[in-house]
Amino acid sequence: MDKDSRIYVAGHRGLVGGAILRRLEEAGYTNLVTRTHAELDLTDQLAVEGFFAEEKPEYVFLAAAKVGGILANSTYPADFIRENLLIQTNVIDAAHRHGVRKLEFLGSSCIYPKLAPQPLKEEYLLTGPLEPTNEAYAIAKIAGIVMVKSYRRQHGLNGISLMPTNLYGPGDNFDLESSHVLPALIRKFHEAKMSGSTQVVVWGTGTPRREFLHVDDLAVAAVFLMENYDDEQIINVGVGEDVSIADAAALVADVVGYDGEIVYDTSKPDGTPRKLLDVSRLFAMGWRPKFDLRRGIADTYEWFLAHVTSAGNC
Repeated sequence: MDKDSRIYVAGHRGLVGGAILRRLEEAGYTNLVTRTHAELDLTDQLAVEGFFAEEKPEYVFLAAAKVGGILANSTYPADFIRENLLIQTNVIDAAHRHGVRKLEFLGSSCIYPKLAPQPLKEEYLLTGPLEPTNEAYAIAKIAGIVMVKSYRRQHGLNGISLMPTNLYGPGDNFDLESSHVLPALIRKFHEAKMSGSTQVVVWGTGTPRREFLHVDDLAVAAVFLMENYDDEQIINVGVGEDVSIADAAALVADVVGYDGEIVYDTSKPDGTPRKLLDVSRLFAMGWRPKFDLRRGIADTYEWFLAHVTSAGNC
């Protein structure tokens, strides 16, 4: 990409898209195109077609998606599969028909089989059953991967697909009904600290292990791969190490300054037992994350205090 290349970041108001937009701005890219959901509904095929015809982006970061944690995925599976399939279909097809030079599709590590060997290699895709609690979302993302590959093979669309691990960071969703695990823990421990509660309840047993990647590290990787990766095979983006949910909860409590008891509600689902990505292909290209987990949680909590609690939303 040249510094004045016309670059469209789909989903720039979200956690991932916002981080990619910040990274592009920091790196000196000056011709950035964005649309809010109110300005462009990506599930509307005619609207997407009109946007691509008018704006003619050269590069597309497809970070727009409907996302959520276990509760949201379990409660609204039809919404997750419908909206994500529509967004992906409309944007990828329009990118092909309007001559986009390169498209980057953002997937998710939940595409891998629930009980696949660890760490998860890219070739493990479609080798076993998915985790039931996020099956609809995972299948939508797998369809996006196959669509990018198919448009590359049949139409020559220069498309790549990235599979990030669990993400967190500034701009995250801290709603307890729909958030992922780290922002949910940050909010729970903060509210317990402020209310003087002696106990915080965490879903599940605490034994599942998760890998966490700061979204600003993902953004650096996304731009790096847009410039340096051109293979149809998916590529994992992560840190290469994981922690138990119990250890993550203890770390969040420590960063927030909560010293009460942590209790695990074992009647709630754990989700996939472990989800660690094999990032050897990406690391071999020379990329490395900059945030360790403690620093990343502290950075996210600082953003939470400045933008969520100060806005009266907590």
